[in-house]
Amino acid sequence: MAGPLALLSARLQPAFDHLATGADPVVRPSTREGVDFQANGALPLAKVLGRPPAELAAEVVAGARLDDLCAEVDVDAKGFVNLTLGGEWLAAAVAAVSADPRLGRSRGERPLTVVVDYSSPNVAKEMAAHHVRTTIIGDALCRLLADAGHRVVRENHVGDWGTQFGMLIEHLVDAGEAGSEELSVGDLDGFYREARAAFDASEDFRERSRRRVVSLQSGDPETLRLWHQLVDQSIGYFAAVYRRLGVLLQPEDVVGESFYNDQLPEVVAELETKGLLVESEGARCVFPSGFTNRDGQPLPLIVQKSDGGYNYATTDLATLRDRFGRLGADLALYVVGAPQALHFQMVFAVGRSAGWVPAGREPVHVAFGNMLGSDRKMFKTRAGDVVKMSDLLDEAVQRAAAAVERKSPDLTAGEAGAVAVAVGIGALKYADLSTDRTRDYVFDWDRMLAFEGNTAPYLQYAHARIHSIFRRAERDPAALLAGAPAVAAPGLGEPEERALAVAVLGFDTAVGAALESYSPHKLCAYLFELAGSFTAFYERCPVLRAESPSVRESRLLLSAVTAAVLRSGLGLLGIEAPERM
Repeated sequence: MAGPLALLSARLQPAFDHLATGADPVVRPSTREGVDFQANGALPLAKVLGRPPAELAAEVVAGARLDDLCAEVDVDAKGFVNLTLGGEWLAAAVAAVSADPRLGRSRGERPLTVVVDYSSPNVAKEMAAHHVRTTIIGDALCRLLADAGHRVVRENHVGDWGTQFGMLIEHLVDAGEAGSEELSVGDLDGFYREARAAFDASEDFRERSRRRVVSLQSGDPETLRLWHQLVDQSIGYFAAVYRRLGVLLQPEDVVGESFYNDQLPEVVAELETKGLLVESEGARCVFPSGFTNRDGQPLPLIVQKSDGGYNYATTDLATLRDRFGRLGADLALYVVGAPQALHFQMVFAVGRSAGWVPAGREPVHVAFGNMLGSDRKMFKTRAGDVVKMSDLLDEAVQRAAAAVERKSPDLTAGEAGAVAVAVGIGALKYADLSTDRTRDYVFDWDRMLAFEGNTAPYLQYAHARIHSIFRRAERDPAALLAGAPAVAAPGLGEPEERALAVAVLGFDTAVGAALESYSPHKLCAYLFELAGSFTAFYERCPVLRAESPSVRESRLLLSAVTAAVLRSGLGLLGIEAPERM
């Protein structure tokens, strides 16, 4: 079911349309005590129509059907429409959401095929901290999209092709692994550094590496076998990291650059046939309309170098062509860092000009900022090295274990270990997801692992605290929710009960807002506010010691649905919600 904000907007829209077609009611939660929402749309409309905003607001109220939703509707002198939900409607809505397995979340009006490109590590290199944001944000978006009913195609665009593989394969041969099906290169970064050192130090090694590149590109069986060993070893390592991080990517989601290698000549040929190719300084380029350099000259997208070779732009064009062609994407999300914005704008523009992106379909660059250290520079170790993803996960769990021991020393060893993993990995994810993805953020262990503030541990602890209420009551919250239709609608006599009910009903709106702008932080902000509403409710309204059985049952229902929303919301972000902490 739609939340109250969406319902109020829908009820007010015809009245606003009567004043000016398409006018936005601008319904927002109210900060006024005793008022749930306010509609601010009369203020901008007053400037357009040249009429007093309060007069327009009064006309809107007179023409809108709100009596079954609202107990009070009034217009203030500034033209704000103040909306207070009716107690009976609010209680019935909470009961309905409680009994709904989806907790009121709606599905998309039209199921789409959505391709999500995220993570994208490089073969023969360990995943590092800079892969955290793309992997975590991409995973959350996949969960949100699938929950909304869309067909999600996860694509891990792994770097598994290029001239560096001549160097890596030759080092593999020198390391004595050429005849082994079980590659034991050990530390991937170490293997890569050793190969690079050999390449820099030896002309013979460099020459062998160049010849190996030619063999790889020409399809030499032995060279391909060695290349597959490198790729398979890396994919196995990536899968292990993804399992620890708790993301959805699987080995079968890997679609490396090599997949598109045979398509690159076709891409260039099509661009030429369509009259889009221009030769510039020996290279073959496309000059998409509207892109210029600092001097105002047309900016080229190079698709074939002067030596006949291809580059990332060629591969990205082949990828775009494949996603909207073979995969039939309605929407393709590229979860890639903000510095690549111009590159993707140009690739998308060329793809549209070539007809590879059909009308009504859309590629979107879901850009994100950087993860910074305390010095506000790129996040690195104290020695200045790149932070490995595996080391980051290890430290997250270790620090969480210490925090959990301080907070809950009575947990068994098994419980404490499981909670440490949930809290550590959850804290790492939530610190990223709760930040507007377009902004840089400072990585801070103490802040992200705190049990207060807008953090995963705070939300996880709120969820666990609700379950502790049910353990003391010897009740099952899931059974209570399943029987919600048969239970009297919750009484909402206290302001904190009412505020919690309104917060619970905002789940669908928050999920929709996060999806609309591909911004998981909007769902995080909602969950934080919900947990805060529950804390205020818990401190003011006794649950197990309520003044009557009916009030006790009502407050248990409010508690159960709050816990369910917290668990479900965290789950949409890929974060566990332990029942005991």
